[in-house]
Amino acid sequence: MAYDLYVVTDEQLSHGLTHLEIAEQALAGGADVIQLRDKQRCGRDLVIIAREIRSSAKRCNALFIVNDRIDIALTSGADGVHLGREDIPLHLARELAPKPFIIGISVGSPKEAVDAEKEGADYLAVSPVFSTASKSDAGPGLGTGLVRQIREQVRIPVIAIGGIGPHNVSEVIAAGADGVAVISAVVSSADIAGSAREIKSIIARCKSERRKFL
Repeated sequence: MAYDLYVVTDEQLSHGLTHLEIAEQALAGGADVIQLRDKQRCGRDLVIIAREIRSSAKRCNALFIVNDRIDIALTSGADGVHLGREDIPLHLARELAPKPFIIGISVGSPKEAVDAEKEGADYLAVSPVFSTASKSDAGPGLGTGLVRQIREQVRIPVIAIGGIGPHNVSEVIAAGADGVAVISAVVSSADIAGSAREIKSIIARCKSERRKFL
């Protein structure tokens, strides 16, 4: 299961494009995972949008994840849900959705990462690696050193998010990340597919170089 390029949709940063349009263009650029993130819309609207994106992701053999809302994830047939520190606890989410439903967890320390793995998380999102304006509540960047520490202590995939783009994605992969999640670097681009393709190409090259030293 590939998590190389994980694109998070955000209509407020997309210059007028809808979640579905963002997703389809990112998928055209090779995105491995699409996450629907919208904290404003009602559940009725989100289910409709989620089902549309799920169909597009399935056609491209990509994963579809819903941010926060396990109810939307389950009713739309999504592959999984991503939970933050203030969302429903992981163990309760797992009771609602047994494997193979994917549950990703945001973490900000090695202890949080180890605990999440023990509780049954399928992947971890280390956030924020660099300072970012895409999420107003993200806080200061924690650095690639944290990615490296977490990678050394868990076995499940580690995804880095926060301020990542073509200029620094190589640093994150070199630190051991299995993939990167991006918002503005792709969503705010005039060429979403092209930006996704560029970042994915850098990831592939960095992973190839990393394997040479293993």
